[in-house]
Amino acid sequence: MGTFDLREAHERKPVNTSSSIPSSSALSVNTKREVLNRVVLSLQKKFYKPELLTEEWLQSVESHRPGIESAATQDEFEQSMMKLLHTLNSSHLGFFHETGRLASSRAALSATYLAEETEEGRRWIFQDVHKGGTAAKASIEPGDILLRVNDREIVPPEHPTFPFGQISAVEVIPADGRKRTAHIDVAPPKGKKLQFIQPQLVEYQPYPNDIGYLKVAMFPGMVGVDVATEISRAIEELGNVKGLVIDLRGNTGGGVGALRVMSLLTPAKIPVGFAPNRKWASKNLDTVKLSFPRFNRIPSKKIELWTLAVRFMPSLVSKSPVVLETEGLGPKPFHGKIALLVDRHTASAAEMIAIFAKENGLATVVGEKTAGRLLSATSTKVGGGFRLALPTGSYRTWNGMTLEGNPIEPDLRIDFDWRERRSGIDTQLQSAVEFVSRALGSAGT
Repeated sequence: MGTFDLREAHERKPVNTSSSIPSSSALSVNTKREVLNRVVLSLQKKFYKPELLTEEWLQSVESHRPGIESAATQDEFEQSMMKLLHTLNSSHLGFFHETGRLASSRAALSATYLAEETEEGRRWIFQDVHKGGTAAKASIEPGDILLRVNDREIVPPEHPTFPFGQISAVEVIPADGRKRTAHIDVAPPKGKKLQFIQPQLVEYQPYPNDIGYLKVAMFPGMVGVDVATEISRAIEELGNVKGLVIDLRGNTGGGVGALRVMSLLTPAKIPVGFAPNRKWASKNLDTVKLSFPRFNRIPSKKIELWTLAVRFMPSLVSKSPVVLETEGLGPKPFHGKIALLVDRHTASAAEMIAIFAKENGLATVVGEKTAGRLLSATSTKVGGGFRLALPTGSYRTWNGMTLEGNPIEPDLRIDFDWRERRSGIDTQLQSAVEFVSRALGSAGT
């Protein structure tokens, strides 16, 4: 089932807790050359789109080689490698050392941001701040302006990073206009597992006029038993609401738990999509997809996961795709009166939900264009303690659409206005609720 673990690979990277991080000067030219060669070889063997590895790509490798091999520090080496990988114009590509010292902002904060002009110049503005996450616990709110991290001024396109095992000082300008410092605590890793504060996965709230609100922050876990259970519990608590707003803003994806949301959109079992690797990409998928096994039920208990391993073992061995299919949860009173809220940070498994809803006419998508970042990925060792994260398969909807590089256009476009948001007005949410209210009125309920 690893085919559908669609998070950015660099967010799942293994980490070594050793305090003896190799100094950059310890990297010999031979080591850097060997690592580069292994990166190129790994891409040739596993990269989901081999047609991009052209003669032009090999020329790019050689043009970047002097800078990579002469990098004076480990950080410079990683940055030089990333510059090379960026020439492939693909998401889910990353290069890092197993003794990673810095956490990405998305992983550390459970928050997203966008670049906008402010009175302080061009700055990052917080957009989605997930309840219960590190940023929310530090009282950072949507619309806050990011100025500095640990006294370092952060100006786009530079992204903030946060050292493991330290408390970072984050200077922001909140709605009242007075600068303040928030403190972000990023715990040191334990073994190979990152120790981030997980946000509240699921929020729900009844609104007037029999409308329910459901927000899902992320879909952790490969199969997503826990998040699926929480989603079902939230729907049960909402009762017989006749309309539903599902908020996927800031949801950067995860695993198969997203299937539970898709299953709430329709009473039937409908094929959703699959992620063929390069072995299958050249085949006539419109025909062969009918023979792929189907995953159409998220277990209610983790103890049942072993049965999945047995059931899908032949597919894992043969590396054949597995088709996601909705679970057939039966009729719901809100069917046909659903709005899906998305924004520019809605990605990966969360985008699967949005495109499934659009292709099958099951919900109206409200908000901004999504990220257009939907590939299955893994990471592999390339020597010297370094790893290459790379995409190995491109997700295809059942109707044959690929989303990588193709953001989903909302049916109702409502852009994020950070000035409104910092004043407490959520225009995107208001628009989604109003749309569902109109749909209920048209249905005579």
